[in-house]
Amino acid sequence: MNRAPTRAGGSAVHWTFSGRPVGFRGRGTAEFRAGAVVASCAGVRRIHPHGGRILARTAPAAPKAARDAALARVEAWFAHRGWKPFGFQREVWDVYRQGGSGLVHAATGTGKTYAAWMGPLLEWMEEHPGGGKAPRLRVLWITPLRALAADTEVALGNALEALGIGWTLESRTGDTSQATRARQRRRLPSALLTTPESLSLFLTRPDAPELFGDLRAVVVDEWHELMGSKRGVQTELALARLRGWRPGLRTWALSATIGNLGEALDTLVGANGTGRIVRGEEPKPVRIDALIPGTIERFPWAGHLGTQMLPQVVAAVEEGQTAIVFTNTRSQTEIWFQAILAARPEWAGVIALHHGSLDRATRDFVEEGLRTGRLRCVVATSSLDLGVDFSPVDRVLQVGSPKGVARLLQRAGRSGHRPGVESRVTCVPTNALELVEVAAARDAVKAGAIESRLPVERPLDVLAQHVVTVALGGGFRPDDLREEVRSTRAYAGLMDDEWAWTLDFVSRGGEALRAYPEYSRVVPGEDGWWRVEDGGVARRHRQAVGTIVSDASISVKYLKGARLGSVEESFIARLRPGDRFIFSGKPVEFVRVRDMTAWVRKAGSVKGFIPRWMGARMPLSTELAAALRRRLEEAREGVFRDPEMEAVKPILDIQARWSRIPAADELLVERVKTREGFHIFFFPFEGRLVHEGLAALLAYRISRMRPISFTLAANDYGVELLSADEAPLDEALAAGLLSPHGLVDDIPASLNATEMARRQFREIARVAGLVFPGLPHAGKTARQLQASSGLFFDVFQRHDPQNLLLGQAHREVLERQLESSRLGRTLERLAASRVVVTNPERSPPLAFPLLVDRARNRVSSESLGDRVRKMQVRLERAAG
Repeated sequence: MNRAPTRAGGSAVHWTFSGRPVGFRGRGTAEFRAGAVVASCAGVRRIHPHGGRILARTAPAAPKAARDAALARVEAWFAHRGWKPFGFQREVWDVYRQGGSGLVHAATGTGKTYAAWMGPLLEWMEEHPGGGKAPRLRVLWITPLRALAADTEVALGNALEALGIGWTLESRTGDTSQATRARQRRRLPSALLTTPESLSLFLTRPDAPELFGDLRAVVVDEWHELMGSKRGVQTELALARLRGWRPGLRTWALSATIGNLGEALDTLVGANGTGRIVRGEEPKPVRIDALIPGTIERFPWAGHLGTQMLPQVVAAVEEGQTAIVFTNTRSQTEIWFQAILAARPEWAGVIALHHGSLDRATRDFVEEGLRTGRLRCVVATSSLDLGVDFSPVDRVLQVGSPKGVARLLQRAGRSGHRPGVESRVTCVPTNALELVEVAAARDAVKAGAIESRLPVERPLDVLAQHVVTVALGGGFRPDDLREEVRSTRAYAGLMDDEWAWTLDFVSRGGEALRAYPEYSRVVPGEDGWWRVEDGGVARRHRQAVGTIVSDASISVKYLKGARLGSVEESFIARLRPGDRFIFSGKPVEFVRVRDMTAWVRKAGSVKGFIPRWMGARMPLSTELAAALRRRLEEAREGVFRDPEMEAVKPILDIQARWSRIPAADELLVERVKTREGFHIFFFPFEGRLVHEGLAALLAYRISRMRPISFTLAANDYGVELLSADEAPLDEALAAGLLSPHGLVDDIPASLNATEMARRQFREIARVAGLVFPGLPHAGKTARQLQASSGLFFDVFQRHDPQNLLLGQAHREVLERQLESSRLGRTLERLAASRVVVTNPERSPPLAFPLLVDRARNRVSSESLGDRVRKMQVRLERAAG
């Protein structure tokens, strides 16, 4: 629909709709008949043809005086707070007011939030100089974390109040109260903060087009956290739906740490959209340093320092008023919280821990303590990577390698969270070799080598879920929805047969499930519209919307009712009544499991188990791995700049003496014979996930040449193949052991690919709607869900082998669990590298952590630490 110029002096407004002139006069209600659907337009506000598309008249440009007055109000507020708008903020405001979309890329704490927020506010002040009544929903703010919504709401609300704008502002997440939800069902606020999951729930409402009828802008916060995941794809599909209703919708994303900006922008605006990348001011100064161990063991192993660095960590915390100690895993968080509290018992009440498995109320309490400065120290995982304003935090420590440049920058940004203030992060090594990674990360930051987030391509489980969502939200015509879906970057290459399969899957359950009515969720109508007609299907779908599939977890509660959080079922399964463990920083005693809840009672202060959560397989990123190889090459040439490299010099000296320090364009291969057998160590320095796939691939290719059995080990630096008989390494290298060719066949053949795909299928079955997790506290265990998804996997393999979800499971195993595309690039690099084979008499320092990793899995009456110390003593004697 297009608008023609209004006649001078008249009240008539002329429009063209589908190429035909239409119009009405005055403020009455005009009705237009479009097929069998009647759409009305009150005044000249909007038209809703075909029951699914809203077009609004574009507001006339505000007079220059109104624009200048609005900008003056914003600048005065900035000045009152001691700020001055940055150039990039003004650029965003200008682009927004011209109707543009874009991506704001600026360092944490430099004003991205107000860059995106002030555009809509300036527009409102220009259009309503006298204030005006609070409008219906104009701005939708999407955040990846519920915790972020609360912080963002405060920041946005401060601007509304100071500028005297009478908008309503609310959040809608899983934590929103029932009273607020009821109010939002009747009318949405002027600005709404929500998550991708809650937005999808809104799209299931039949009146969704009307709800979003006045929407002007969508802001996606922390876009790098969503992009590259199924949640990001879910967001893309939701944005495509909103653009279908509001073609002039402006879309903005905020990100501090992402490498592939162009791809990120394309993913945001969709296949048919355009936008601008707006970069922030000069990058904030970031200081990266490390705590150096007092003594350096020349044969270090992963985690051996543990809490030996505790005195230095406590001293660093004491240097400032408030600190965050970041760890890479939730179990590390529990360990370090207990250790710091034991070292400083007087900090009880001003030290806390924060991770995703803790109860929501506990996390809210900790976040508020950070905001107010009441807490002196918080030990946290990535649950506190993101946030709006933790200005009191002046020290950030990172326990263990950050594994990625972007992650380190994100965490550094929690300190000095203000424009112009230096951010500082101090790394705490868990083994001495991680000091090399700290030095390498500093190099990568200086070079601007930030990791890219690769978008997910055509996940059909997410598409199937979205199709049911749209069918609930008023229904769809298949051809129209297909084109809407193809307007996203994720599904731009969606093939007709994939679309046809998806429709068949949601309407009949596919080839194998067509005999079961419960899988006929969407029903084609005689009018050509596809809708959900069964109330049970609608209810189950709304309860299961989303792409986050949690690990097998179980609630942990005191017998008297207070909830502590959740822990993995596999951990609880190992416990017997009376066993004690530490959780949420508290020693507890296990009593029983009932109704998907582990009931515990308080225990005395005892040493206990620390729960182990999944997700600890964080690999070294490509960018950090490349910087690490360059640092090792410098050491090979005798250059040991920076304190970290000076500290590890004794280790690298032994490595060079017994074997070799590889150059950046070399692959080091070490052959060592011990009492255990024949070891082959490969050192590509490409990260754990790549190395796990590489270990299996190398073992498979060598075993094809001669029957031989291997025991495998892998870490971020390399892989180990251990065999009872000597392997034909030279023959295998000559025959193309490192060739990138044949990966499509060799990788599945080298792994138990079917079993891995079966496990991955659990997530796919849940997202696609095959497996319903049930009502909260309904008692269905994660094991039962796994068994149900496994049953579907077997049925599809036997009766519907062409089921596209099976193929997706195998692809996700390769990409998400083994990083097969990165493995291919690694082999291409190794094939072009010089292969240097050494034959040390004993295991050099780089190989030692691999020996320890394998020793962890051996059953012994000795502790791992005792066994490792014996190994170290023997090697130290040999090293003199």
